[in-house]
Amino acid sequence: MEPRILGEAAGLVFVWKPPGMPVYPLEHDVPGSPSLLGAVRALLPASQAESWPKGFEGGIAHRLDNGTSGLVVVAGNLDALDRFRGDLAARRVIKTYRFVTDRTVPWQEHVTDVPLGHDRHRRGRMVPRRGAATPHRGRWYEARTWFRRLGPFTWEARIRTGVTHQVRLHAAWVGLALTGDRAYGGHPFPEDLADRLGHPPVPFLLHHIGDVGPGWTSPEAPLPAVWDTVVGRLGGGQG
Repeated sequence: MEPRILGEAAGLVFVWKPPGMPVYPLEHDVPGSPSLLGAVRALLPASQAESWPKGFEGGIAHRLDNGTSGLVVVAGNLDALDRFRGDLAARRVIKTYRFVTDRTVPWQEHVTDVPLGHDRHRRGRMVPRRGAATPHRGRWYEARTWFRRLGPFTWEARIRTGVTHQVRLHAAWVGLALTGDRAYGGHPFPEDLADRLGHPPVPFLLHHIGDVGPGWTSPEAPLPAVWDTVVGRLGGGQG
């Protein structure tokens, strides 16, 4: 599935990102390699006349990991970008995710607010604050995640904060490491699923369903087709 527009509200455009696609071109990519930025420029040519600030090229107002699928908010103009970023900073936007895990816990709902920081030794990794002397780099970031069970292998996570890898690391912290997320202790996918997880294969299934902001609600981003296949296989079905 290719990126597509799901809807618009309050000067924002909601775009569906497929799993495995980077939001911005990667440094090692061949020029012209698929990225959400390239798709946004084609989908929203009128907004590309704006002088977008560095880090928000194309009007893309936030990022998702390459493997994460789902809704990405794109500003239609600079004023909309400023409002959305201000609402994010003030924690007025509720973001909802779904993820797949083969771990089990005895509860149906849970909240964790353990602070997160950058790993001192591994670039691109985050660590939870286990205690006052937990090694980390830089400062600790406040983060709170609400978890709710949806099924035997599927969970919902809601956040107002937006710390790097927050859902993945908080899920691992409470015993629900995402299947395939080897960076944070997840079990590998069954070998016979490898050829169904995309090309390149996605490392884990994490999906941004949608957002609720002041006076607006985004449409719900549909799950990728591979989702049912993976959940079926984890449950012992053929998928």
